[in-house]
Amino acid sequence: MSEGVRLEESWKAALAGEFASSYMAQLKDFLKAEKEAGKWIFPKGSEYFRALDLTPLDKVKVVILGQDPYHGDGQAHGLCFSVLPGVRIPPSLVNIYKEMESDLGTVPPRHGFLESWAKQGVLLLNSVLTVERGQAASHQGQGWEKFTDAVIRQVNELPHPVVFILWGSYAQKKAAFVDAKRHLVIKSPHPSPLSAHNGFFGSKPFSKANTFLRDHGMKEIDWRLPETV
Repeated sequence: MSEGVRLEESWKAALAGEFASSYMAQLKDFLKAEKEAGKWIFPKGSEYFRALDLTPLDKVKVVILGQDPYHGDGQAHGLCFSVLPGVRIPPSLVNIYKEMESDLGTVPPRHGFLESWAKQGVLLLNSVLTVERGQAASHQGQGWEKFTDAVIRQVNELPHPVVFILWGSYAQKKAAFVDAKRHLVIKSPHPSPLSAHNGFFGSKPFSKANTFLRDHGMKEIDWRLPETV
């Protein structure tokens, strides 16, 4: 995509056809033009595919779908809902932590850095992988959605069952083709303060995911986050 961009080998092989496509060439040109125009793009180039780098295809156990990267300084680093250490925890993630505490009895951490989930097999995938600084949804419709549809298709076709956690109508529509007979699809309203009280709270996605993994002979996710990162 650009200088410094890297991608984990299993994903690189699985998505080779996407990278060779005309829409990805157009997306690359768009990003190059944006940068040449002096626009700040989040996250940095080496982190566009951070979610895939941390969670190889055959290691995916859970998928959590987001929409766009955070567009504030120092927030986005390639994992949906996650922010870098030292950055204020966004409101939706505050509510995710509240539901974790209710569901699992975990103590909410004082940071919003979710890499430990990704390293255990939780694919923290945004639908769109870049954004212009301060401009929410500014890179929608440029090709990323088609690329991340291909990512979800690859996971859907894995030989082992996977948990898909779909918060909000956007995520639910995007992953509507997932085979719910083979995989566990958990749906609820989005954790945003605007919708969390409409059924997100009390939905128990974390314990449901672990029960499913355990029942299928897979190691559960330790949703507790380390206090120091």
